[in-house]
Amino acid sequence: MTKYERQGESRKFDPNFRGPIHNRGCTDVFCCILFVLAMFGYFAVGILAWSQGDPRKVIYPTDSRGQFCGQEGTPLAKKPLLFYFNILKCASPLVLLEFQCPTTQLCIESCPNRHLTLLKAKTNKEDREYYRQFCKEGVDINILTVPEILRDGLCPAMLMPSKPFTRRCLPALGTRKGGVVMVGNETVLDDGEGKQINATNVLEASKKSNLVVEARQVAMRIFEDYTQSWHWILLGLVIAMVVSLIFIVLLRFLAGVMIWVMIFLVIVVIGYGIFHCFMEFKSLKGEPGSDVTIRDLGLQTDFSVYLQIRQTWLAFMIILAIVEVIIILLLIFLRKRILIAIALIKEASRAVGHVMSALFYPLLTFALLAVVIAYWAITAVFLSTSNDQVYKVFNNSECEFSRDTCDPKTFNTSNVSAQCPDAECMFAFYGGETLYHKYLIVLQFYNVFLFFWCANFVTALGQVTLAGAFASYYWAFKKPGDIPAFPIFSSLGRALRYHTGSLAFGSLILSIVQVIRVILEYLDHKLKGAQNKFAKFMLKCMKCCFWCLEKCIKFLNRNAYIMIAIYGKSFCTSARDAFFLLMRNIIRVAVLDKVTDFLLFLGKLLIVGIVGIFSFFFFSGRIRAVEQATPSLNYYWVPIMTVVVGSYLIAHGFFSVYAMCVDTLFLCFLEDLERNDGTAERPYFMSQSLLNLLKKSNEQPKSVD
Repeated sequence: MTKYERQGESRKFDPNFRGPIHNRGCTDVFCCILFVLAMFGYFAVGILAWSQGDPRKVIYPTDSRGQFCGQEGTPLAKKPLLFYFNILKCASPLVLLEFQCPTTQLCIESCPNRHLTLLKAKTNKEDREYYRQFCKEGVDINILTVPEILRDGLCPAMLMPSKPFTRRCLPALGTRKGGVVMVGNETVLDDGEGKQINATNVLEASKKSNLVVEARQVAMRIFEDYTQSWHWILLGLVIAMVVSLIFIVLLRFLAGVMIWVMIFLVIVVIGYGIFHCFMEFKSLKGEPGSDVTIRDLGLQTDFSVYLQIRQTWLAFMIILAIVEVIIILLLIFLRKRILIAIALIKEASRAVGHVMSALFYPLLTFALLAVVIAYWAITAVFLSTSNDQVYKVFNNSECEFSRDTCDPKTFNTSNVSAQCPDAECMFAFYGGETLYHKYLIVLQFYNVFLFFWCANFVTALGQVTLAGAFASYYWAFKKPGDIPAFPIFSSLGRALRYHTGSLAFGSLILSIVQVIRVILEYLDHKLKGAQNKFAKFMLKCMKCCFWCLEKCIKFLNRNAYIMIAIYGKSFCTSARDAFFLLMRNIIRVAVLDKVTDFLLFLGKLLIVGIVGIFSFFFFSGRIRAVEQATPSLNYYWVPIMTVVVGSYLIAHGFFSVYAMCVDTLFLCFLEDLERNDGTAERPYFMSQSLLNLLKKSNEQPKSVD
């Protein structure tokens, strides 16, 4: 077998070929049926989850009887907070968010704000009234004695100052100067049973709460920053959209000039970033504390602290310098190919100019993806909250029934309460023994898998629609006369009518690989504390291999969808034809196509850089003309990062159309070279400017006999 036989046969001249074939049939029908059945199954899972699930379990905390605190329309509507009788029995407040703590839990109106023991409360009428709200319903502490109350677990032995966090009352921990731990204003507490508790013991029982509290403080500050700056963020995103649109319009008429201006501006913007980092690094020289390393500083919730040390700016400067050098070297070595890539982008600009509706198609893709994500998220919430209430026996002394399941309605009359006087039948967690509950994890997995499949299908639909529209432009001999009136709608109709199965097939393959990657990430998370070095190494290798495999499949799928849009063949046939076509032109693929991708990436980088720099100077208050309008923020990087990420997504949305256009025209260009020879009988469909550049760069079109 010769080299060319291994790479497939070249396309032969066809005088009747004029772009995307209209006389086509349905492809990959089996995959279409499978996808439709899977979607019906997905809807069935959603309906089942919605009928069984209860999102209130996520929103509201649950007391020892499984009742929701603060739920409207219930007796506990005005009691939104969960109170723990003995917080010391809990491992940490983090565990309380997901698992049940082995102590009585009660819904209350407000958290206790002072330290008070039951014994002390019994001696004062005012204290007794205050204490009653933290006891079980119907308990009269005026009649019962302290031993009786504590024996039956009717009231907590003591109260300690607490603050609400995620609707739970957790100890109000603090520190004095010198690191002395306090609860409220006290360092030692009476536990109500004659023992003294050091506040440090409370800290030990909730040792992880400090990090959570700090994280909550950061989250609240970030939320405050968003409330202060949301309209400015919105304005920044509108500016990014306007700049992207202007850039696209200018590319339509001044592609060559704009590409060179873009390259120059990217180098200038990154160069300015290096200069700014150097000036900040230099200005901090000799400042107290500026020589502290990031490692010594550790994790700080106030991120502005990092900008006060020289090492941060040095790191930024080195990273930007490396990026600058890489870009300059690439431009030097690829300078000849850039001319051809510019010609290809010019052709793409003409195509976008004739198919302007393509610029708005990403809005449809975004809307469909939003629906897919929303359906997956809602279904996942309902599935995770569709368990029944499970009650278990909790006790302090030895008991053979400890942690056994129980029924709170019949518990007091059962032999368990007789043999274990201090035992209680308390709500433990949500679960179940039915067939539905046994296969709940399978339904969750099905939800995740269908999410990937649907998301990839929507992306594939967008790619094949744009490819069909731009292929119609390329293969139109007389432009724009031979271009269909509504190329986007025509292409979308062909894709849905004939190629739903092919799109489902390609997206299914990609989804399988992505789900495997998710499983590997989960295993990697579980094995973080493992000591088996070989297992961890093999897992890292598998993650790397499947990452590469996903990238390869995405590349092959993208080109297969272009061939499907043009010729209307099945997915496997189209993927094979696209692969062999690219292999026969591997040099052009490796250099020319990737150079255009690189140039388009520089365009996105330029838009993000311009908007990012202006947002940095505005939100940091460095523009004196609008200094008064600058909002007062805790972290000015919050709106800056939001604007930068949003700008990139907006720019990516516009440039993704260009990228698909370039890829489609590139494959059509390769087909054109194989089909035709430039004679009057077999003319090229490519533009004359692109043809001239090919001749100058020794990329002469080959004759096909």
